[in-house]
Amino acid sequence: MSTVEGANAPCLGAVSLPPRRTVWNFCELAISYVMILAVIWTPRPLQRWLYWAAIAWFVYTIASSFPGWKAMGCRATGFWRSLWVVGVALVLAATAMMYASSHHTLHHPSGFVQWILAFGGYTVWSMAQQFLLQGYFLARLVRLVPSATLAAVTAAVIFSAAHLPNPILTLLTLLWGLAACLVFLKTRNIWPLAMAHAIFGICVAITVPATLLHNMRVGLGYLNYRAPRNLHRNQSDHRVSTVAWVIDEAPTRR
Repeated sequence: MSTVEGANAPCLGAVSLPPRRTVWNFCELAISYVMILAVIWTPRPLQRWLYWAAIAWFVYTIASSFPGWKAMGCRATGFWRSLWVVGVALVLAATAMMYASSHHTLHHPSGFVQWILAFGGYTVWSMAQQFLLQGYFLARLVRLVPSATLAAVTAAVIFSAAHLPNPILTLLTLLWGLAACLVFLKTRNIWPLAMAHAIFGICVAITVPATLLHNMRVGLGYLNYRAPRNLHRNQSDHRVSTVAWVIDEAPTRR
């Protein structure tokens, strides 16, 4: 991995690799993405087996070429420089919640425990997604493409495509993926990005009616979604699932 450390070198640039290593990096990315899509588009019970196979593949490829936690963005340096992303996420989320409240589409758990049960797992999944997006896919793409900016665009596109055919999540993840990758190239820290991701995701889940969002499902789950009967616009009794290729739903009372 090509890393640029220090305040005088804020961004990650592409480097030349031996042909054999370049081919392996491309194969890692291709196999990883195909496995993610397979999990998203495969029905159960086969989906569960593919899910664990994908996890095993990611663990193997990360361990076999592990560059260090700091190089993958799991570090303290750059945290405060990118914390403004969390502030922006909070402002946008608050604005969206006020708008949704005025249009009677705001739906959320009624207490602290209910919030944790509903979105605790999603918060962890947000961190995992940022780790995969920046620490895995972006880190390998900068080795394969001519510029770090092009690598960021490519990572955002494939991240967004993994949310098809959900039109709302596809658009939002394209915008967020690009912004997050560009910020990461300057700060090399995933923690504020993971926090902002969780804020944005929860905001979308509680402000957009499930009939439009299909409970944040993607892939085959989006196509198979069936709206519960006799639901009010505030989704008073509902279930919400995590984004992308999460297998199990996180049941919650809204």
